[in-house]
Amino acid sequence: MMISGPDVELYIPAVHLWQVQRQHPTSTSSTLRVGWDMVSFMYIFLLYPISCSILHAVSRLTPHHKGLGLDREKPIGVVSEQGRWYQPSDHPVHVLFKRNGQDPTDIVYPEVGSPEWTAAYPSRELDIASLPSAWIDALDHAVAQGRIPDIPPSVMIDDTPTYPGGLDPMSDFVCSTTPKCNSNPDVWWDAPAGIWATSFDDGPLPASDRLFEFLDENEEHATHFFIGVHIREYPERFLTAFETLGGMHIVYPKGLSIIYTHEILVDDIAVHTWTHPHMTTLSNLEILGELGWTMEIIHNSTGGLVPAYWRPPFGDSDNRVNAIAKEVFGLTTVIWNRDTQDWGIESNFTNVPQIEVQVDDWVRGPRSPGLMVLEHELSHETVQAFINIYPVVKDHGWKMMSLAQINGTWANRNPQGSLLRPIGNDDSSPQPMSKEESIMALIRSFRPERYWRTGDQEAYRHFGADSS
Repeated sequence: MMISGPDVELYIPAVHLWQVQRQHPTSTSSTLRVGWDMVSFMYIFLLYPISCSILHAVSRLTPHHKGLGLDREKPIGVVSEQGRWYQPSDHPVHVLFKRNGQDPTDIVYPEVGSPEWTAAYPSRELDIASLPSAWIDALDHAVAQGRIPDIPPSVMIDDTPTYPGGLDPMSDFVCSTTPKCNSNPDVWWDAPAGIWATSFDDGPLPASDRLFEFLDENEEHATHFFIGVHIREYPERFLTAFETLGGMHIVYPKGLSIIYTHEILVDDIAVHTWTHPHMTTLSNLEILGELGWTMEIIHNSTGGLVPAYWRPPFGDSDNRVNAIAKEVFGLTTVIWNRDTQDWGIESNFTNVPQIEVQVDDWVRGPRSPGLMVLEHELSHETVQAFINIYPVVKDHGWKMMSLAQINGTWANRNPQGSLLRPIGNDDSSPQPMSKEESIMALIRSFRPERYWRTGDQEAYRHFGADSS
């Protein structure tokens, strides 16, 4: 296959250097960088017309790489830069997760699941006294800039978050998502027309194994809203989501320092807090800990990727919580417009047949807005509910996509449009990129500066004042 395109630059991303070091500890980042500069020069000026065909052929002939889940039968496919679940490298939030000013390519992260890795994170209880000062400084700056509304925490009365002083949860000032206030444009409620936004809460858990298998078997991709303590407790399942479902499919042509990514990050890893509390009942510092520690463990377990999405447990958020998530950590709040209520299976509130009837009604209904569906990888029953409804959803013409896939596709179709307000209220579905477009997008994405933030703390302080 011969493809062409202007201004092509080919570099190895820092995250892939981490993957090489993790799988091949004898390799060093400096050796790879030197070798890669030479290979990159030869590639661009001498081998460009034929290299894509060679690499594609190699990827289809290379055996499965242990631990990375390479599927040589799957076609090449990537999502756009806007369509990744993690923040771009120039996002100021990276400053909050730097390690003492180190060059990120020189950081050696503890092996995921090792005692050193586990000891770095809280167990069940969060201690606000142990919060990193950088997080607190960023919060204080956002508060001083007037970007965090002074909404008092709610209290639970009859299992409902209730605000003191008679504050109306549906007011524009509070806008609680529990009673479904949707006036805050920064909160994502709906999918585009004809799209079933596939996401699962509460993992990783033992039940996640079957879900991962089913998604992989059917070549479907989802957003996984992971709980921090569950990542700490089930690190191997987290790695399955990141390395296998997440892509990172890497081919090592023997004797060459070329790293070729077969399929990049096609499942999303997102934040579902550290301990799964009602977020509006917490203080600002407690909110900081719930979000920050979950982002920290994801960041340190993926070679430095910072997630861009979060979902509040129980759908409980308001303008204060949303603002802390956005202004401090750059997170987009995601709710839902359809609830399978699969969380109620264990308590006999619902059952799988009832969920099947409910979903059948949804997919026969209007296609606009699309369906942002609440589902869980909580138990074998909740996973089976999804497996049972899957053919019904597909048979009625709905396209399943992860949140990052939705954002990337609609950003390509509507470059001037907001990612949270996708263009179009018709029944059209996004068209996948051609193989040539996919490879070109892949080549353009190989820039280490897109994966790592190198600014200092002062640069981050401007984020609170200048971001929209």
